[in-house]
Amino acid sequence: MEKNASEPPRPGPVQRLLLIAGSAGLLLAMATDGLAVLGRHVGFAVNGAIELFQVCAVIALSSAILLATLAERHAAVDLLAGRLPPRSQHWLAVAGRVAALAAFVILAVGSAWVSSDLWPMHEMTEQLAIPLRAFRLFWLAACVAAAVHSAIALVREVRR
Repeated sequence: MEKNASEPPRPGPVQRLLLIAGSAGLLLAMATDGLAVLGRHVGFAVNGAIELFQVCAVIALSSAILLATLAERHAAVDLLAGRLPPRSQHWLAVAGRVAALAAFVILAVGSAWVSSDLWPMHEMTEQLAIPLRAFRLFWLAACVAAAVHSAIALVREVRR
Protein backbone atom coordinates (compact mmCIF):
# COMPACT_ATOMS: atom_id res chain seq x y z
CA MET A 1 0.00 0.00 0.00
CA GLU A 2 1.51 3.32 -1.10
CA LYS A 3 1.31 6.23 1.32
CA ASN A 4 -0.22 9.50 0.13
CA ALA A 5 2.20 12.45 0.50
CA SER A 6 -0.54 14.75 1.85
CA GLU A 7 -1.63 12.20 4.45
CA PRO A 8 -0.39 13.12 7.95
CA PRO A 9 1.91 10.64 9.69
CA ARG A 10 0.34 8.21 12.13
CA PRO A 11 0.47 9.47 15.71
CA GLY A 12 3.08 7.95 18.00
CA PRO A 13 2.48 6.81 21.59
CA VAL A 14 2.98 10.31 23.03
CA GLN A 15 0.49 11.82 20.60
CA ARG A 16 -2.01 9.05 21.33
CA LEU A 17 -1.69 9.63 25.07
CA LEU A 18 -2.17 13.38 24.57
CA LEU A 19 -5.16 12.73 22.33
CA ILE A 20 -6.76 10.44 24.91
CA ALA A 21 -6.09 12.87 27.78
CA GLY A 22 -7.32 15.87 25.81
CA SER A 23 -10.41 14.07 24.58
CA ALA A 24 -11.25 12.82 28.06
CA GLY A 25 -10.77 16.32 29.46
CA LEU A 26 -12.99 17.86 26.80
CA LEU A 27 -15.71 15.23 27.18
CA LEU A 28 -15.72 15.52 30.96
CA ALA A 29 -15.84 19.33 30.72
CA MET A 30 -18.79 19.19 28.33
CA ALA A 31 -20.59 16.57 30.42
CA THR A 32 -20.10 18.56 33.62
CA ASP A 33 -21.29 21.78 32.01
CA GLY A 34 -24.22 20.05 30.33
CA LEU A 35 -25.28 18.47 33.61
CA ALA A 36 -25.01 21.84 35.37
CA VAL A 37 -27.22 23.51 32.74
CA LEU A 38 -29.74 20.67 32.92
CA GLY A 39 -29.69 20.92 36.70
CA ARG A 40 -30.48 24.64 36.62
CA HIS A 41 -33.53 23.95 34.44
CA VAL A 42 -34.76 20.94 36.39
CA GLY A 43 -34.04 22.26 39.85
CA PHE A 44 -30.86 20.70 41.21
CA ALA A 45 -27.41 22.19 41.55
CA VAL A 46 -24.10 20.68 40.51
CA ASN A 47 -21.70 22.06 43.08
CA GLY A 48 -18.27 22.80 41.67
CA ALA A 49 -19.29 22.44 38.02
CA ILE A 50 -17.25 25.48 37.02
CA GLU A 51 -14.22 24.18 38.92
CA LEU A 52 -14.47 20.79 37.23
CA PHE A 53 -14.88 22.47 33.85
CA GLN A 54 -11.78 24.60 34.42
CA VAL A 55 -9.48 21.74 35.42
CA CYS A 56 -10.75 19.62 32.53
CA ALA A 57 -10.19 22.55 30.17
CA VAL A 58 -6.55 22.81 31.32
CA ILE A 59 -5.99 19.19 30.31
CA ALA A 60 -7.82 19.57 27.00
CA LEU A 61 -6.12 22.84 26.04
CA SER A 62 -2.64 21.73 27.09
CA SER A 63 -3.02 18.54 25.09
CA ALA A 64 -4.37 20.42 22.06
CA ILE A 65 -1.54 22.96 22.01
CA LEU A 66 1.09 20.26 22.29
CA LEU A 67 -0.59 18.01 19.72
CA ALA A 68 -0.86 20.84 17.19
CA THR A 69 2.78 21.78 17.77
CA LEU A 70 4.12 18.23 17.47
CA ALA A 71 2.10 17.62 14.30
CA GLU A 72 3.08 21.01 12.81
CA ARG A 73 -0.63 21.74 12.37
CA HIS A 74 -1.10 25.20 13.87
CA ALA A 75 -3.44 27.43 11.92
CA ALA A 76 -1.76 29.24 9.04
CA VAL A 77 -2.92 31.45 6.21
CA ASP A 78 -1.08 30.96 2.93
CA LEU A 79 -2.76 33.80 1.06
CA LEU A 80 0.32 35.98 0.74
CA ALA A 81 3.15 33.50 1.26
CA GLY A 82 2.20 31.37 -1.74
CA ARG A 83 2.72 34.34 -4.06
CA LEU A 84 6.17 35.28 -2.78
CA PRO A 85 9.47 34.08 -4.25
CA PRO A 86 10.92 30.95 -2.57
CA ARG A 87 13.60 32.87 -0.67
CA SER A 88 11.00 35.24 0.80
CA GLN A 89 8.76 32.28 1.64
CA HIS A 90 11.67 30.71 3.52
CA TRP A 91 12.36 33.81 5.60
CA LEU A 92 8.67 34.31 6.27
CA ALA A 93 8.56 30.72 7.55
CA VAL A 94 11.59 31.46 9.77
CA ALA A 95 9.82 34.56 11.13
CA GLY A 96 6.75 32.43 11.88
CA ARG A 97 8.91 29.88 13.72
CA VAL A 98 10.51 32.68 15.76
CA ALA A 99 7.07 34.05 16.66
CA ALA A 100 5.84 30.58 17.71
CA LEU A 101 8.95 29.99 19.80
CA ALA A 102 8.59 33.41 21.45
CA ALA A 103 4.93 32.75 22.25
CA PHE A 104 5.65 29.39 23.87
CA VAL A 105 8.64 30.72 25.81
CA ILE A 106 6.57 33.64 27.13
CA LEU A 107 3.76 31.25 28.13
CA ALA A 108 6.22 28.89 29.83
CA VAL A 109 8.09 31.65 31.69
CA GLY A 110 4.87 33.36 32.79
CA SER A 111 3.32 30.07 33.90
CA ALA A 112 6.48 29.11 35.81
CA TRP A 113 6.50 32.51 37.49
CA VAL A 114 2.86 32.25 38.58
CA SER A 115 3.37 28.64 39.69
CA SER A 116 6.43 29.52 41.76
CA ASP A 117 4.53 32.33 43.46
CA LEU A 118 1.55 30.09 44.29
CA TRP A 119 3.45 26.84 45.02
CA PRO A 120 3.86 27.36 48.79
CA MET A 121 0.15 28.14 49.20
CA HIS A 122 -1.05 24.64 48.25
CA GLU A 123 -3.67 26.24 46.02
CA MET A 124 -7.05 24.46 45.77
CA THR A 125 -10.42 25.17 44.22
CA GLU A 126 -12.97 26.66 46.60
CA GLN A 127 -15.88 24.20 46.56
CA LEU A 128 -14.38 20.84 45.68
CA ALA A 129 -10.87 21.45 47.09
CA ILE A 130 -9.19 20.13 43.94
CA PRO A 131 -5.42 20.69 44.30
CA LEU A 132 -4.20 22.77 41.36
CA ARG A 133 -0.46 21.97 41.43
CA ALA A 134 -0.72 19.01 39.07
CA PHE A 135 -2.78 20.99 36.56
CA ARG A 136 -0.32 23.89 36.67
CA LEU A 137 2.54 21.45 36.12
CA PHE A 138 0.72 19.78 33.21
CA TRP A 139 0.18 23.17 31.54
CA LEU A 140 3.79 24.19 32.20
CA ALA A 141 5.12 20.90 30.81
CA ALA A 142 3.02 21.35 27.66
CA CYS A 143 4.31 24.91 27.17
CA VAL A 144 7.94 23.84 27.70
CA ALA A 145 7.57 20.87 25.35
CA ALA A 146 5.98 23.10 22.70
CA ALA A 147 8.81 25.63 23.12
CA VAL A 148 11.46 22.92 22.77
CA HIS A 149 9.78 21.50 19.68
CA SER A 150 9.45 25.01 18.21
CA ALA A 151 13.15 25.69 18.85
CA ILE A 152 14.13 22.49 17.06
CA ALA A 153 11.79 23.33 14.16
CA LEU A 154 13.30 26.84 13.97
CA VAL A 155 16.83 25.45 13.74
CA ARG A 156 15.74 23.04 11.00
CA GLU A 157 13.99 25.85 9.09
CA VAL A 158 17.04 28.12 9.27
CA ARG A 159 19.32 25.31 8.03
CA ARG A 160 16.99 24.54 5.12
